[in-house]
Amino acid sequence: MQHLWAPWRATYLFGHKPAGCVFCLKAAQRDTDNQPSDDRANHVLIRGKTCFALLNTFPYTGGHLMIAPYRHTGELNDLTEDELRDLFVMLRRCRNILIKAFKPDGFNAGLNLGNAAGAGIADHLHFHLVPRWNGDTNFMTVLSDTRVVSDGLQATRQKIMDAIEKDSAPHA
Repeated sequence: MQHLWAPWRATYLFGHKPAGCVFCLKAAQRDTDNQPSDDRANHVLIRGKTCFALLNTFPYTGGHLMIAPYRHTGELNDLTEDELRDLFVMLRRCRNILIKAFKPDGFNAGLNLGNAAGAGIADHLHFHLVPRWNGDTNFMTVLSDTRVVSDGLQATRQKIMDAIEKDSAPHA
């Protein structure tokens, strides 16, 4: 019998889980100068005016990230026009960054609105952006209902941050 080791999941299974909305908690963790205080530990990638992007702690594939408004709502109709625009602009920016960082063959992008639609966190809407590669549905997923993600979260975050830095660098 072969074993797949994923010891980092023990933190999720047995570790302390703070009360409250994970998106609100991560969005609010700023220091007194209104600068992100622990974005690396929280896997936050980009902060915009009305929304932010962060890695999914339990990804379907490497680079799986989420984009959420800062404001706590599970209702699409509650979003302002600025929030709607910023979410889609951030989605497009993240897609372009993931292309540079990982060169995927495609993406799954979407919202799960409500528990019946599969929303794990139904009270705070968020987009999932999942890079996909031709042939990435392998025997592990099909036969064992198991996903294999080859990079750890910090390595994935670093690749994305490198792509963001290159994207933000002045162009000659």
